[in-house]
Parts: sequence; structure tokens; C-alpha cells
Amino acid sequence: MSTTQEHLLISDIKDNIVLLKDGGGALVLQVSAVNFGLLSDREQYAIIYAFAQMLNSLSFAIQIVIHSERLNISSYLNLLDAAQKAQTGHPLISAMITSYRQFIQTTIKENDVLDKKFYIVIPLSKLELGIIPTKEALYQKVRTVLLPRRDQVVRQLNRVGLNATQLQSDKLLQLFYNFYNGTGQEFVSLPQPVKLNAPKPIELPAPPVTPNQPVVADPPSREAGQTSRSHPFVVEELEDNV
Repeated sequence: MSTTQEHLLISDIKDNIVLLKDGGGALVLQVSAVNFGLLSDREQYAIIYAFAQMLNSLSFAIQIVIHSERLNISSYLNLLDAAQKAQTGHPLISAMITSYRQFIQTTIKENDVLDKKFYIVIPLSKLELGIIPTKEALYQKVRTVLLPRRDQVVRQLNRVGLNATQLQSDKLLQLFYNFYNGTGQEFVSLPQPVKLNAPKPIELPAPPVTPNQPVVADPPSREAGQTSRSHPFVVEELEDNV
């Protein structure tokens, strides 16, 4: 009975390099993204021109891969549930967490929230390598050819404003597993539930009192209709002398 591995083109992954069954190899770079729509026209033209220069400078083939997968937020919802249960003495905060959880869950159900990742694959065919007797010699030859090409691509992408990093062996295994199994990306969760506490009132210190400073009493309140005689514009009526 045939297995799934017999239909794969990959024979082995060694030291961050993919070895193929036909005698070739490849390495994978994960590239950062840029929000092209938020840039000005001048910045967009600069990026397009730099990207065109990068493609024209290459003397070997590359593959651009865009991987989209649905976002799995089950762990994030569990985190919100734990945070909501922790607010035993704060019903207002608990209600806010519940409302926020319902909003996130409704958004995920009504819309396809996708996580996009961008990769550049630098392949190396067996025609470029020739006939190599052993697997170890094949690995050394693939490594010798691919590493300078990787450095050139990373340097050219930096001119465009993009960061590229080579995927390690464990990341390559996870990437190919997701390709063939179609599992969703797990939402990044915190190691411990978040505990939200109500803010405490701030007590301002009383102003310092100097020992020899006289204490000024509050002025007595005047009743309505009482006229102050110390006012400079008060006119007093004089009695007529008979």
C-alpha cells in the first residue's frame, strides 16, 4: 500500500535546506509585507522600480508563494473566558469582556479572516548540479550554490524595504504539514489569563502647614439683600437737620 510520502517531491530537510527526490534542492525565505495602498504615489513608484531592478539583477529562477489560511481563534476565545471568570468582584468589566468575546466570534463567523504569509523559494534543479554520487556530496553542492543566491535575494529585498529570513528546519516541517493538511493558523495567545482590576482612587496629599502661618477663617456669608458698607460705590442717605 502506497503512502502519502511516496507522492511528495521532498526527500529530506537538512540544515534548513530542502532536498528533492529528483536530485535538486531548495531553500525558503519568509518575506515581510508592506501596505502598498497606504503609500503615496511617489513611494509606490519607488517600490515598483526597486522591485523591477531586483528581478532584472537575478540570474537564476525564484518562486513567489502567497499562503492564505483561515485564522483559528479558539485559544484566544478560551483566554477571554478565563479572563471573564476571573472578574468575580467587577461585574462591569466582566460584561465588557463578554461583549467583546461575542463581537470577535461574530466577526470570525460572518467574515473570512485570513492570515497571509509571503515566501520566496530559491530552487536548484538537478541539471545545474550534474551527476553527484552520494547524498552528502549532493547536500554540500546544494549548500554551496544556494547560500550565495540567498544572500543576493535578501540584499535586493532590503533595497525594496522588505525583510527576508530563511526558514529553519522546524519551520519548514510545520509549513509543509500545513500545506498538505490544511490546518488553520492558531491565534497567538498569552501564557496566562489577563486579570483586569478596577482602578483605585488616587488620594492627594494635604498641603503642608507652616507652624507660624496664621489661620485664615472663611469669610461669613452675607444674607441676600444685605449691603456691604465697605464697598467704594455705596451711597448712604444723610438725615436732614431741622
